[in-house]
Amino acid sequence: MNSSNDFCFFLYIKSSVLFFLYKITSRLFQMFLRSLSYITRFSLLRTHSTTSHTTHFGFDEVPEDEKQTRVNQVFSSVAEKYDLMNDVMSFGVHRIWKDYFIRVIRPDPQWNYIDVAGGTGDIAFRYLKELARYYPSSTSEPPLIPTHTYIAESLEQTRIHPTSKCVVADINSNMLAVGKQRAIDNNLQNHIQWVEANAEELPFHNEQFDIYTIAFGIRNCTHIDRVVSEAYRVLKKGGRFLCLEFSQVNNALLRYFYDEYSKTFIPPMGQIIANDWKSYQYLIESIRVFPKQKEFAELIGSCNFRYVSYENLSFGVAAIHSGYKL
Repeated sequence: MNSSNDFCFFLYIKSSVLFFLYKITSRLFQMFLRSLSYITRFSLLRTHSTTSHTTHFGFDEVPEDEKQTRVNQVFSSVAEKYDLMNDVMSFGVHRIWKDYFIRVIRPDPQWNYIDVAGGTGDIAFRYLKELARYYPSSTSEPPLIPTHTYIAESLEQTRIHPTSKCVVADINSNMLAVGKQRAIDNNLQNHIQWVEANAEELPFHNEQFDIYTIAFGIRNCTHIDRVVSEAYRVLKKGGRFLCLEFSQVNNALLRYFYDEYSKTFIPPMGQIIANDWKSYQYLIESIRVFPKQKEFAELIGSCNFRYVSYENLSFGVAAIHSGYKL
């Protein structure tokens, strides 16, 4: 009788272990297939964007001339709650990243500064407040030339000079409207020139800026290489390009949990907070198809920047890329 019970117990333990191993193997295989799917999608998207005039909009392939319209719709939808959206996507850590980003820049009152895709003014406000902290007189008086909004309609249009030492450029008028109101609320409206323009074709003359930043915006552009090349064009000799962007988590286990959190939590929260599932779904997918840290660094170098480097933040959830125009 005892031997019979022992045998049954042995079979129970064996079946439990086999079931556990099956579940683990199944989960690892699913992770492998998902990773393979991401790689395949990214490879195809890169190929199509250069050979058949299509590009990625999240995981979807769309005509190049259609992506910007779709992106504009996304950001028009989320403009009023953009910072809240970033809080949801990063557990609020984006505020720490942005503060650190400004410390990396180390603002100087002599510089001409431009923040691209910065419609809500979040980075520019931090830049000006950091200036006021270390150089109080730099923001105590308004600029000599009044600031204004300039709408860039085409490359053929006559290029202009910046009318402020701090410029914010964004293609989306809704985002700019939010930024302008926030500037008034923070008494900074006389220190920023607001420019409605495409990052791929800025309306400024060559070599106008000492510092160019773009934060959480470049992955939404149709041609990333053109954005970086345009940054190179408007920077002065010795100028610096700095990009803060969501990136790829290096640790496989952390990446798995972050991916699961992103796809299962963020779109539903977007629906609850902003009544907008699709925009938040796109923003998550846009992170997945954005080049990895090393690939993006190589792209920056291919656009003639030198001393290109990057620094991971929060295990690679975000990264800061830097390059100099020499």
